[in-house]
Order: sequence, then structure tokens, then C-alpha cells
Amino acid sequence: MSSAKKNADRLIKKYPNRRLYDTQTSSYITLTDVKQLVLDNEVFTVVDAKTNEDLSRSILLQIILEEEASGAPMFSSDVLAQIIRFYGHAMQGMMGSYLEKNVQAFTDIQRKFTTGTAVGGQPFSPEMWTQFMNVQGPMMQGMMNNYIDQSKSLFVQMQEQMQSQSKNLFGTFPFVPVPPTDKK
Repeated sequence: MSSAKKNADRLIKKYPNRRLYDTQTSSYITLTDVKQLVLDNEVFTVVDAKTNEDLSRSILLQIILEEEASGAPMFSSDVLAQIIRFYGHAMQGMMGSYLEKNVQAFTDIQRKFTTGTAVGGQPFSPEMWTQFMNVQGPMMQGMMNNYIDQSKSLFVQMQEQMQSQSKNLFGTFPFVPVPPTDKK
């Protein structure tokens, strides 16, 4: 069996007593062990031992929660609140895709940095990484401001179109305007 096939078949079962069982090593493991699998780029799936429900996301979120609770958190309370506000909102799918693409781009850049891949014919030095990070914040802010401005403009245009279409649609009906009543 190839190594790639072996990794793809790695299955971790979660039992009702909250224990995680790695079927590849035939042993119980901890969340720390699962975190190490992630760090080692191991492909795995966590399933409920009784129902076979996929619990991978839940376990990964649990690891993130533990990481955020100890040491230096990656997300501020404001960022977490903003993320929560996107759930159930029309922008939820777009925000998830946006975050995923940006994390992937960041990972690709980090990989180039750590492997010493040349950028513009020069090695990616720590100084270049610092410069990139100093530019990235304002650049992302500018992109988001442009996006917000474009979204506002598009929303206003859509609202105006809907009003115009409503006037055209209902303008042919002989509505008698109702005079305002004076309530005293």
C-alpha cells in the first residue's frame, strides 16, 4: 500500500467517553496528537464511533479553541465577533471563501519563505518577509475599503433599480393617493 493511500485512509474514531482512537496505530490519542497530525500534514478523518458522523471540523475547532485559550491568541474578540456576525448572513459563503483563499495565499507565501524559493530572482530573506508583512496590512485594508465602497454602490444601484421597476409595474394601476391624516 502506498504512503499516500495509507495517509488518505487514516481514521480516528471518537467514542462517547470523549476518547479518540487512531485506527492506524491501534491506540488512543489526545487532541495534542491530532494537532501534531495537522502540523505533520497528515490526512485524516475523525468520525463518531457509533454513527460514523464526520467530526473532523468539530475536532479541529476544538484544537483552535484550546490554542486560542492558551498563549497568544491569533484572533481578537472583535474579529471573532465579526466572524460570528457573518453566520446566517447573505455574505457567509463569500466570507468563508475569502478567508480560505487568503489563508491559502498566506500559506503559499510562507512556504516559499521557509523553503528559500527565490522571489524576483532574490532569495526571500527575513527582511523581505518583514517588508511584505508591513505592506500587507495597509494593502488588505485598501482592498477591503474598495470592496465596501463597491458593495455600497452596487446596493444603492440595486435599490434604485427595484424602485424604478416598482414604479413602472405599479404606475399603471389607478391608485388614489391617501391624504395624510392629522392625528391630534
